[in-house]
Amino acid sequence: MKFRAEIDVMPHEALLDPQGKAVSNSMKSVGLPEIEGVRIGRHVRLFVEAASTEEADAKVEAACKKILCNQIMETYTYQIHQD
Repeated sequence: MKFRAEIDVMPHEALLDPQGKAVSNSMKSVGLPEIEGVRIGRHVRLFVEAASTEEADAKVEAACKKILCNQIMETYTYQIHQD
């Protein structure tokens, strides 16, 4: 079966996010001063062939830990959908 994983990788809350801070500061200049606390991460979509949802989950988890996320600086969450 083919599965689609939607993965969000974000910087740890305790770490400075310079991109997010720059965007937050820019909100005032575009007339949106009520928006603050912007954090910028990345979204990854991938497809995995697996026999079951559990197997797909294990493969996505391994991909996140081994290559997609620097666990010292980032956290990740994901959802798996059968395609």
